[in-house]
Amino acid sequence: MAFEVDGKMYRKFDTENKSQTFQTREFVIEIKDGQYPQFVKFQLVQDRCGIVDDLQEGEQVKVHFDLRGREWQGKFFTNLQAWRVEKFAESTQAAPARVSAGSDFPGAGDEPQSLEFNDDLPF
Repeated sequence: MAFEVDGKMYRKFDTENKSQTFQTREFVIEIKDGQYPQFVKFQLVQDRCGIVDDLQEGEQVKVHFDLRGREWQGKFFTNLQAWRVEKFAESTQAAPARVSAGSDFPGAGDEPQSLEFNDDLPF
C-alpha cells in the first residue's frame, strides 16, 4: 500500500549495516495535527538509505511510503518503509497534516483517497 504524509524532518539516524548485504536507515518526522505533535519513524532500506542525506532537520518534507507488516514467532511487526522523501513546497506548510493513499489502496479510483487524522489525545 502506498501512502504519503507531510511534516517536518525531526531527526535522521545513521545507516546501519544489518548484514554484509543489507542496510537500513531510520528518520523521524514531526506532524503537527491538533494540539499534540506526532513523531513518526520511517525506515529506508538498501540503496534508498541516502535519499535523506541532502535534507536538513527542521525542513518541511513529503514522505512517500509503504505500510508493511509481518509475523515472526507469534509477534506482529509494522513498518513504514519510505521510498521517496522530498522537500515540501513552502506555500503549503500551514496546511493540516494529511495522509494520502495511493491508487493501490482498496476502493481508490483515479484520484488518491485522503484520510485526515484528528486525534487530540496526548498519547
